[in-house]
This record gives sequence, C-alpha cells and structure tokens, in this order.
Amino acid sequence: MKSPPFLSPCLSWKRMVGVFFLPCVLPAFAPRFKQEENLTLGRAHPPQPRFNWSHLTPLELKNRSVGLGTASTGRGKPHFTLEGHKFLIFGGSIHYFRVPREYWRDRLLKLKACGFNTVTTYVPWNLHEPERGKFDFSGNLDLEAFVLMAAEIGLWVILRPGPYICSEMDLGGLPSWLLRDPRLLLRTTNKGFTEAVEKYFDHLIPRVIPLQYRQGGPVIAVQVENEYGSFNKDKTYMPYLHKALLRRGIVELLLTSDGEKNVLSGHTKGALAAINLQEVHKNTFSQLREVQRDKPLLVMEYWVGWFDRWGDKHHVKDAKEVERAVSEFIKYEISFNVYMFHGGTNFGFMNGATYFGKHTGVVTSYDYDAVLTEAGDYTEKYFKLQKLFESVSATPLPQVPKLTPKAVYPPMRPSLYLPLWDALSYLNEPVRSHQPVNMENLPINNGSGQSYGLVLYEKSICSGGRLCAHAHDMAQVFLDETMIGILNENNKDLHIPELRDCRYLRILVENQGRVNFSWQIQNEQKGITGSVSINNSSLEGFTIYSLEMKMSFFERLRSATWKPVPESHQGPAFYRGTLKAGPSPKDTFLSLLNWNYGFVFINGRNLGRYWNIGPQKTLYLPGVWLHPEDNEVILFEKMLSGSDIKSTDKPML
Repeated sequence: MKSPPFLSPCLSWKRMVGVFFLPCVLPAFAPRFKQEENLTLGRAHPPQPRFNWSHLTPLELKNRSVGLGTASTGRGKPHFTLEGHKFLIFGGSIHYFRVPREYWRDRLLKLKACGFNTVTTYVPWNLHEPERGKFDFSGNLDLEAFVLMAAEIGLWVILRPGPYICSEMDLGGLPSWLLRDPRLLLRTTNKGFTEAVEKYFDHLIPRVIPLQYRQGGPVIAVQVENEYGSFNKDKTYMPYLHKALLRRGIVELLLTSDGEKNVLSGHTKGALAAINLQEVHKNTFSQLREVQRDKPLLVMEYWVGWFDRWGDKHHVKDAKEVERAVSEFIKYEISFNVYMFHGGTNFGFMNGATYFGKHTGVVTSYDYDAVLTEAGDYTEKYFKLQKLFESVSATPLPQVPKLTPKAVYPPMRPSLYLPLWDALSYLNEPVRSHQPVNMENLPINNGSGQSYGLVLYEKSICSGGRLCAHAHDMAQVFLDETMIGILNENNKDLHIPELRDCRYLRILVENQGRVNFSWQIQNEQKGITGSVSINNSSLEGFTIYSLEMKMSFFERLRSATWKPVPESHQGPAFYRGTLKAGPSPKDTFLSLLNWNYGFVFINGRNLGRYWNIGPQKTLYLPGVWLHPEDNEVILFEKMLSGSDIKSTDKPML
C-alpha cells in the first residue's frame, strides 16, 4: 500500500521549499512547537538533540513514585515525563499470541536492539476466555510472562486489553459466545455485554495490577478499548470502561486510540487521546488538538504496512517512507508506536475478516510488511530505523541478535488419507436438532457453542428441487459423498436433481473468519442461520457435527483406519504424511502449490489456512514446533487432493 512521501528528500531546493512551507503542510506541529522561527528560507534546523534514557529503563528505575505523565515547558511545549524526566515513547507492536512463546525473547531483543524503548500489545479476550467462565493464560497466552520478559530486556510496556481490540482477529478479539444471545449488544453498556466484561476484567486486571510501573513492573500505560470513535454506538460506554479499569486498581496513564477523523467521538474524559494513521498530511492532528491542546502528541499506531486478504494483493510500504515519517516524529518530539514491529502469524482459526459489501477473510500470515518479517527476520525497514535511532541516541544500541536459522526439508507426499465421512465417528457426539442451529448456539463446550472451524449438517431427503439456506461463510453441499454446489452470502440456493432413492443431504459450512471491524460484528453468527428448505418446504430433523479441529480430535483420529492415497480424490478428506526434520529442527515455510483449499496440522497444531487464490503461497512453520526427526503432517483438504508438500527457506506472500 503506497502512500505519498512525507517530505521529498531528492533535491536541495525542494528540501528548502518543503521546510519553508512546513507550517502550512503540518499546521498541527508548527503552532504547538513554535517552529516558525526556524523554518525560514535558508535557515537550517537546530541540531537534533541526542536522547539518553539509559537511566529510564525498568531495570534501572528502582525507586518509583510518578509514572508516565505529561507536562509543559514555560514556552507551552507539552511532553511526556517518566519519573519526572522528559520522555519520548519509541514503541513497537508485538502480539505475544501471534508468536511462538519460544521466540518471544528473540523478538523483544530485536526490538530493543533496533532502538525502541517500549513494546505494545493487545490482549485478546476470545483466546483468554474461549468458553464462558473458562480462562486460559498458559503457554502461548501467558501474558504475565511476556510482560515480565519485556521488563527483563529493558522495555516498557503499553497494554491494550480491549475488551474489543480489532487487530484483524476473529470478531475483533471478542468471544463468539457473546453472539448466542440476540439481545446482547456488543461494545455498548447493554447489560448482557457489561456483565461479561465485568467477569473478564475481574480475572484479567488482577494479573495486570502487579505489572504496573508503580508496583515495580514495566506497564506505563493502559489503553481503554480500541478505535471506538468509528463504532460510536453508546456515549456512556467509554466512560463505563474507564471507570471499570480505575475501580479495579489501574493507576497508570489511561489512553484512547482512534483514527484521525474519529478522535472526538472515541475519546473519554480522564484519558489521553492518541491517534492511528497511515501517513501524515495537512489535517492529521486537527481533531486531536480540539480534544487536548495541552497534551503531548502520541501516534498509537503508525502503520508501516498492512494486512492481506484472500483473493487480494500482497501489501507493501516503502522503507524510505517509513524512515521519513519516523524521522519527522522524532524531530517534532511526537511519541509513536510502530504497528507492526513484528506481526507474526494468525495460527489456527485466529484470523478475522473485512466486510465492505463482501465478506473477505484475512490471510494466515500477519507479516504486515512489518519491521521484522513473519518469521522474525530483519528487513530494510529495520536497518533504516536502527540507523535513525542510533543517530539520536546518546548511548550505543545493543548488539543485534543473530538470525533464526531456516531449513529446506525433503519434499513429502501424504501416503494415507481419510475421507471426512469416515472421520465422523471420531468427532464428539453430534447434536440432533429439529431445525439447523448456528455454530455459536450449538449446545457444546459447556454452553458456549462453537467458536471456530466447520459444521456439518446432515439430513436424509427423498426428493429434489430448489434448496435454500443461509450459510456463513462458505458451504459445500453434498448428496451422500458427491458435491453438487456451493452456498455463500451471494448464493443462497441451488438445484438438487430428482432422486430415485432417499439420499443424505450434507451441508459443510466453514467459518472463514468473523468480521473484526464495523457494526457488522453484531451479525457474525456462523454456520446455517435460519431454516433450510426444498421447494419452500422447511426440512426438519438434522444431525449436526462440530469440526473444531482440536488437538484431542487428531489424537483420536490416529486410531482410524486410514487408506492409501488414490491417484486423485475429490471432496473433503484428511491426508497424512511425515516431515523428516533431522536431529535439529529449524524454521521453514510449507509450500502447497499443488493443493487447493484447506488447513495444515503439524503434530496436532493448526498452522492455519492455505488457499490457491492467494496472495499467500506458503505457511510459516516454526522450528520450535517440530520434533527431531519424524513429524506428523495432516492436511484437511476441502476440494481436491494435490501431490507433494514442499518446504522452502523463503516465504511467498
């Protein structure tokens, strides 16, 4: 995604003219920072001061009384302070839940070595409370361990606990079980929603309290919700969340974060307003100045790249453009957070979706064209920013960590397969229902329904005709084991041929990712919503199988009677093979160019979705998830079998 350059670096006369007109181009800067006197034609900028924050790190600051605050000089120049000392936030986003835990330290060390002083992360409610009342802060979701590791490395932390986070995650990070109750209104003070938020915060915030700055931890700020200005359904919602955090003991700086045009509607009294942006232009900070003229500027998200969607192009952003923008932030003492420093991966079914007249899922890779690649490798952006930060640092930057080694493994060809229909007996007990039930309202998972994966609806029929059903997001329709068509948001009916005998009507519906942004989140129930009819006559008596693809399912599947893979097989099936990783497994990227659409599971772990429509052509496989020597690879291919599975040491995004 290309953006026009912030300031042209080409010819000297252009630079001088750009400097002369800077108060016009950036009116938010000049009046606030009194730069007019230095921006006359032919007068050079004063030398950029070097920053020395070596004494302002989590390891050095032992005696603490005042956390991150704001102040103004006698000339009216607002700035941040930390323990009373002037401070600029050089932040970078890393989402712990998108990075294998074994690589957290590597990514944080690379953030520190680049010259950043702060890491920011979202906290995904849907992953931490997958079932109502059942919380998970273990393994890759150990938030406290991630925050404490950041402190150990010398980084401050800004937490963004939601409850809504967007982040291109399924339902914007909200748990799908909230959709079970049609009366519950997301992101409002609706009783059903706030009751769920209260219980979540009662479990989450006590974990955050000891991590705060004044408790000796690295958390210097906490964000209230996320980009509420673009949603703006309930004027009392943001003040409610603000009080909910204060009431539970959050004492550090609270802030809000919105797009530049939604700052007014998204801000709440008592919190610092920050903005998210792709590029800086004439009116970037105008709304922000209306909200708070006496506070320092904070760019909570400076988008150094963008996410990708299936069937769309791969987005990139020029490294020089990023370098120019960050250089201007530093020059005008604007605190900032680079989104993303390291994007990571939408492992499993984590990805969200967009809806702009059409539902489109976010791809598995969350590379984001970030400062580090999806696999944690350095980029041109990294070295340009490191050089920039080094030029304004009074102390040397830490040594850059070594690259994570990659490997190319021998190609493998699955030797065994199991059609979906033969695997049904290894699923949990099916639900039998008079009418179809959408995914979220299935009576499973302790009353929390199904969040992710696929649902199979099965019903015996004895006549054909016009089949009508509302399926979300994509449904394959079968008579017995033969596919006869596809249903989706644009295609809600298809013709069933006349039948000589009774046959099984099977509708396999996949959740391709719930929308993560906009009012559309309220209507993101998956599976079949409503009735199924043939010739306007409603069908009754369904058997419903839940395909959540959890690790326990694959453990049971090992005892199934697998068959040798045929020359070609059409229809949904599991394919099993072995990846030989040798004695010392390393990172690699799986290439499935001969396959069509499905998911890859390595030793029971869901790497995510592959799809031949692109743009993503490889799946990142962390070496730390591989066993020495033999590793079980299972593909769930929905359409048509492929041949071999290759690996490469370079991604194709």
